[in-house]
Amino acid sequence: MSGFFKITEATVLAIHAMMYTARHGDRLVSTREIAEFHSISENHLAKVMQRLVHAGFIKSTRGPKGGFSLAKEPDEVTLTELYELFEGPFSSSTCLIGNPVCDGKSCIFGTLLEDINTMVINYMNKTRLSAVLKNSD
Repeated sequence: MSGFFKITEATVLAIHAMMYTARHGDRLVSTREIAEFHSISENHLAKVMQRLVHAGFIKSTRGPKGGFSLAKEPDEVTLTELYELFEGPFSSSTCLIGNPVCDGKSCIFGTLLEDINTMVINYMNKTRLSAVLKNSD
């Protein structure tokens, strides 16, 4: 995978599920509820939620009145943590092809790709779930 920023559906679902769960912090939320709110696949979301539980971001309560709640405060979760849980570590490569075909010094994009990667990584590192919640109100 090239270093140029890519994000899968699972990562997007994780961020949205974390936001939804944080907004309803006073009660447990179900996978069905989150899936219906976002008009997404409940099955796909269930796999994402399992991964979030195993990583310690979300707590799961079983039973008819069960559901999910945050295991960490929104101020404790960065977008980088959620991204890397599903995508792996950010790559430092800036070639769109993956393996540079030029000498690495004369990219047709100049420093644009490197600049974009740096901006995205810096944003993800400093942005916490709590800030995303505030910006979405």
